[in-house]
Amino acid sequence: MDMKRRIHLELRNRTPAAVRELVLDNCKSDDGKIEGLTAEFVNLEFLSLINVGLISVSNLPKLPKLKRLELSDNRIYGCLDMLAEKLPNLTHLNLSGNKLKDISTLEPLKKLECLKSLDLFNCEVTNLNDYRESVFKLLPQLTYLDGYDQEDREAPDSDAEVDGVDEEEDDEEGEDEEDEEDEDGEEEEFEDEEDEDEDEDVEGEDDEDEEEEFGHDGEVDEDEDDEDEDEEEEEEESGKGEKRKRETDDEGEDD
Repeated sequence: MDMKRRIHLELRNRTPAAVRELVLDNCKSDDGKIEGLTAEFVNLEFLSLINVGLISVSNLPKLPKLKRLELSDNRIYGCLDMLAEKLPNLTHLNLSGNKLKDISTLEPLKKLECLKSLDLFNCEVTNLNDYRESVFKLLPQLTYLDGYDQEDREAPDSDAEVDGVDEEEDDEEGEDEEDEEDEDGEEEEFEDEEDEDEDEDVEGEDDEDEEEEFGHDGEVDEDEDDEDEDEEEEEEESGKGEKRKRETDDEGEDD
């Protein structure tokens, strides 16, 4: 697929100004040059042109917001002068697997004042003596060369130290996680309070039941006491009756 058609498909009914990332890897360039990419992509921040057969980037349009440019596995041998003019805010440049042989071919990159990361893997220039020292000396604005700084410390995967955007995203994610944890904690506290209230209600009901039972027991005891008194009265009356009967019988015998 040629580059023009690929760009048309990647737009997906969007305007060029709405596109922030554009990946055109493995499509076919015309005569080793970029085609179909215009200055209308004013908000483009990431452009990938891996393995598209580029020989030169001379006709690259001006992309003032572009930060990352992937040009690996092409046939670029030099002519990097246009990059500083067209991409003033470029921070990451990947030229791995190209035909760069001499340190001098990298000299135009000195004008890329925002450049922090440069990759030259599998380029002949990396075989030169003192390659790393020479590049860092030529490009003092660089932080990482082929993924490592001057102290041989590896670049972070997220490139947070180089790209402030990633740091902001990490901060936002951290804040979101903290908010979620706070919400979870509040929910757990609320649930614990509900459980405590339920326990208190159950205990209160148990106490009421015990009081009611105690009350019923008291009534039963009172009823039993009344029955005992009645029985005693009946026995007394019965005793009196028998006594009267005996007295009557004795009078009859006297007569």
